[in-house]
Amino acid sequence: MNLIVFGTRPEAIKMAPLVLEFAKETSCVTKVCVTAQHREMLDQVLDFFEIIPDYDLNVMKPNQNLYSLTATIIENMKAVLEDAKPDFVYVHGDTTTSMAVGIAAFYYGAKVCHVEAGLRTFDRKYPFPEEFNRQLTGKIADYHFAPTPVSKQNLLQENVRDINILVTGNTVIDALLLGVKKVNQESFKDSEIDHLKGIVDFSKKIILVTGHRRENHGEGLIKICTALKKLALDYKGIQIIYPVHLNPNVEGPVNELLSGIKNIILVKPLAYAAFLWLMEKAYFIITDSGGIQEEAPSLGKPVLVTRDTTERPEAIDAGTVCLVGTNTNVILKESKKLLDDSAYYQSKSILHNPYGDGKSAQRIVNFIKEL
Repeated sequence: MNLIVFGTRPEAIKMAPLVLEFAKETSCVTKVCVTAQHREMLDQVLDFFEIIPDYDLNVMKPNQNLYSLTATIIENMKAVLEDAKPDFVYVHGDTTTSMAVGIAAFYYGAKVCHVEAGLRTFDRKYPFPEEFNRQLTGKIADYHFAPTPVSKQNLLQENVRDINILVTGNTVIDALLLGVKKVNQESFKDSEIDHLKGIVDFSKKIILVTGHRRENHGEGLIKICTALKKLALDYKGIQIIYPVHLNPNVEGPVNELLSGIKNIILVKPLAYAAFLWLMEKAYFIITDSGGIQEEAPSLGKPVLVTRDTTERPEAIDAGTVCLVGTNTNVILKESKKLLDDSAYYQSKSILHNPYGDGKSAQRIVNFIKEL
């Protein structure tokens, strides 16, 4: 019996293909549990992929902290595990949900399967708490589904047995390809996409911006916004679209520094379908997101990553991603190169994705069936 557990929007996106792939298998029972570490954003993804959870812990609370969140998930998973009686519990990546569910599954005695295993910055405090979460989950896991050979090598260096590691590609590419196909169907209707069509100026080069990382709160975010403001004022032929995270540490500074600038459009966080649509329309992307670093190369979109390190070096090696940190001058320099130098832009936008071919979930299912 399989139990797939996730709690945030990024996890839901990346685990949806696995849920759908296991649903094709009549030889085994698979159930889904959501912790709802993110509530509204999680539900949007579940609706898009038409997934109905068997268990919903609904742990999201106002002003929750890592202490209470971790304890609540571990405590509430006990009843789920005792009811479902899983042989395998699947967790994803680097969230508090993944780490806490991994601990609970270990206590119960189920085999822990870690999807997107082996990513490392080798700095437990950066990104915080994600790097610690994924390292700890890696210590708990029995089977490790690494997205790339680099991730596998990281695990081997940590003395994980080769026989317990499978290089699968990243399930986010499975989700991306499924999602893009869906949103481009004439029959697909979405009010957010309709709204975006009314505000996006297709005569301009669209720069999509996202940002939410804790380590960028404060001075780092101010420097990023300063770069965006100068870029918008210097280039009238661009339009910056920024879905602003609802965290007050993000929302406050962004609105204060960027509101009222004609070619900067601040919008509320977008559901997955609308965000996919907007990524396709973007000329390039500025972000601190891990998932976007993986998705954008499949769409031919260069990415400037507002972080100093990344656990996803493969796209840097492929030339589609550039680390710019939160340095205003570096963000401006790299943005202007993409805008001014067409040959440089083309070299960064070549469709080459080191993260997968859309068959990652299928490889995981086949691996489990052969155990």
